[in-house]
Amino acid sequence: MKLDRIDIKILHELQKNGRITNVELADLVHLSPSPCLMRVKKLQSEGYIEGYSAQINIGKLGQTLTVFTEITLKNHRQVDFARFLAVVEKIDQVIECHLVSGGYDYLMKFVTAGIGEYQTIMERLTDMDIGIDKYFSFVVLKSPIVKAHMPLPSLFPR
Repeated sequence: MKLDRIDIKILHELQKNGRITNVELADLVHLSPSPCLMRVKKLQSEGYIEGYSAQINIGKLGQTLTVFTEITLKNHRQVDFARFLAVVEKIDQVIECHLVSGGYDYLMKFVTAGIGEYQTIMERLTDMDIGIDKYFSFVVLKSPIVKAHMPLPSLFPR
């Protein structure tokens, strides 16, 4: 499926508000409701839309701790990466895990109930034989900018 600028605009609007009505969406992308709905269904069936979810205000639930962690592995064979990922993908507090270039291997984002929980997780990981050589932790003090959507129109101009 080749996407045009209207498809990109539909995706952009849906990622900002997944509960928007089809009539409202159609108006925003300058289509009538029927063709707009057909495009949305096509985007869903082609896998461009993976699902819909609620954005929870975690701060209203209580205090949390966000930590970005740089992790370096001892070895860099495929089996080493696979062993590491097999363990960390099962940790609910790991919100993101990125294989990166540069001075370390993975940049991970943890959200925990506090520093004690984070430290327990890291101690458990370093005690396991999953190939961690070293790690550096960066505790988030404040997050002045957090966006839940990607700038699709500028990333994929049509």
